[in-house]
Amino acid sequence: MTTTAKKYLVTGGAGYVGSVVAAHLLERGHRVTVLDDLSTGFAEGVPEGAEFIEGRIQDAAKWLDDSYDGVLHFAAFSQVGESVAKPEKYWENNVGGTMALLAAMREAGVRRLVFSSTAATYGEPESVPITESAPTAPTSPYGASKLAVDHMIGGECAAHGLAAVSLRYFNVAGAYGSLGERHAPESHLIPLVLQVALGEREAISVYGEDYPTADGTCVRDYIHVADLAEAHLLALDAMTADEVPAGEHLVCNLGNGNGFSVREVVETVRAVTGHPIPEITAARRPGDPAALVASADTARERFGWTPARPDLAAVVADAWAFAQERAGVRS
Repeated sequence: MTTTAKKYLVTGGAGYVGSVVAAHLLERGHRVTVLDDLSTGFAEGVPEGAEFIEGRIQDAAKWLDDSYDGVLHFAAFSQVGESVAKPEKYWENNVGGTMALLAAMREAGVRRLVFSSTAATYGEPESVPITESAPTAPTSPYGASKLAVDHMIGGECAAHGLAAVSLRYFNVAGAYGSLGERHAPESHLIPLVLQVALGEREAISVYGEDYPTADGTCVRDYIHVADLAEAHLLALDAMTADEVPAGEHLVCNLGNGNGFSVREVVETVRAVTGHPIPEITAARRPGDPAALVASADTARERFGWTPARPDLAAVVADAWAFAQERAGVRS
């Protein structure tokens, strides 16, 4: 690990993953500036000690200068369903915003970037675990916008000497102290099931129970948000040490390597919270693959990342503590 304090811009650092990464950077002794327009993030999610700029990534050139050692880019809209209904919103922000950010970085001479990409770039996989060489065939404008950004970054690296790492992760969960998941609307399974445990939702819908999996429900690869944050810091270390040199765009999948079914998640929430979780069986959702599990071999080989918190119960326990704190419930 690098021990020299550096200065980083974290775009989207008031959101779920961005805020946890910003907190890890601060704990490591780095200086952090969070740039977020608060369209989906929360001002109170900006970690103490970070400078906060309320603004859009399209305007990053106003604040980015050569005092920064790198950028960690999380500022994106990420709701799959919304992207189908409003594709223009996703192209304008995710693609257009990143294009402006890359131009600002080029102008300022900031030559290191870690990009928050997604497994949605792969669409419905031909086989699992999914490696970086798997075909990319996104099934939504959200996934397509992220893939377009990955292509854009690759071109920037080749033409202008940027060093970049794109981290394609699957289902992020858990919490890091007072920093956790609070999307509006919420669409992720673990916080939805926890809402049932808190009495905020009557039941959890299980979409499809006839998939070719052990219990008939979809299988997903869950990664603890703190493990994800560590991957971002290791990616920065690799670029600082020229293990990912100028001109290289490294794409890495991140996951715990073990999939958990919807029913396994529900059972784990029951065990952790001690609450009954009523289920409603519903029809399959179009485009939901039976299983999405990542191979993280590249991340392990290139910068030594392995998840330290692979246990689903531990992930759920951290998310449950955060959910209770937000709801004002004493554990």
